[in-house]
Amino acid sequence: MRDFANESRYPMIPMEKAIEIILEIVRPLHPVSIARDELLGHVLAEDVRAEENMPPFATSHMDGYAVVATDDSKRRRVLGEQDAGAQLDVTVRQGTAVRIMTGAPLPPGADAIIPVEETTETDGYVSLPGAVPEGQWVHPVGQDYAVGDLIIPKGSVVGPPEIGLLANLGRSDLLAYPKPRVAVIATGDEIVAADETPGPGQIRDGNSYALCAAIRETGAIAQRVNRIVDNRRALYEAILEAVSETSVVVTSGGVSMGTRDLVKPVLAELGTVHFGRVAVKPGKPLTLATIKGTIVFGLPGFPVSSLVSFENFVRPALRVMMGHRALWRPEVTAYLRHDIAHKPDRTEFQRAVIRQKNGGTWWATTTGSQVSSRLRSLMGANALLRIPR
Repeated sequence: MRDFANESRYPMIPMEKAIEIILEIVRPLHPVSIARDELLGHVLAEDVRAEENMPPFATSHMDGYAVVATDDSKRRRVLGEQDAGAQLDVTVRQGTAVRIMTGAPLPPGADAIIPVEETTETDGYVSLPGAVPEGQWVHPVGQDYAVGDLIIPKGSVVGPPEIGLLANLGRSDLLAYPKPRVAVIATGDEIVAADETPGPGQIRDGNSYALCAAIRETGAIAQRVNRIVDNRRALYEAILEAVSETSVVVTSGGVSMGTRDLVKPVLAELGTVHFGRVAVKPGKPLTLATIKGTIVFGLPGFPVSSLVSFENFVRPALRVMMGHRALWRPEVTAYLRHDIAHKPDRTEFQRAVIRQKNGGTWWATTTGSQVSSRLRSLMGANALLRIPR
């Protein structure tokens, strides 16, 4: 006989309320010092300012000749060649010039560059135009940035350009938000590991592998736990161990109303359940709990419900923990190319392909059957259509 006690205990709440609760509970992880070469993908927790000018000395923007800008001599004696990485011990004056390479320091006295293609050099003398504008083809001191300039603001996501700038600045260790470790626990007597042969009434576990991939895509660290059978003690011990080792625990399955759905009772025994049902499709039995300060998400067992719930609720939480400011993917308004079925009692998310027509209006086509067990419906989808209650 079915037990409806859990259903009465956890009232259905709107999606907006569920997100509000999540954002009240989840906080960024405490910033730690991270080596520059390990910072890729992390969010900075401190401002990075320049402690020196770049370039630290005036340099040539072109291969050519360093000259005095006001000198109108048509023929000038070449004092030598200035290469990058060294400083020629000469001073440029009226009637003289220095052959110079791109990126090389400007020799004393010079304040302009004449490109090599505008000149002819013979027997130690160079023929070139007369006076030129001061600063022509010169990269002045501090043009890229000056001492005290804000180079990378707090909250920036570190990518290859930021890594390069940090190296230019001589910064080796910076405060940044660490990546949370997330344990994934698939539950159910009916599932076996992906490399096992299913017995009668069993299927291979795809959820924990898909969820681990989704976690890694956010930048967090995924830790897959071997599947747990529908046994209260086994589930209790698995969740308790995962809570002690990770920042977030994600379970898959066992949150509905069957007699073998044990996740909600175990979470209530171990900690605090903040909500147990959300007015959303797919993903109605989504559950949020905290145990000893660790966030636990109980996701439905159907593959699509599991991944869509992750996208809508877990992914934003992980991004908060990693210090991101943008929590959700971009949203656009799209027009449907065909009718869809929708029951208005829940916010619904349908898998779809959207395309922009002539650079303007977005048009959407669903991927077919929206049954929660049909994981193939997510393949090729580039959007979720959010259909309001």
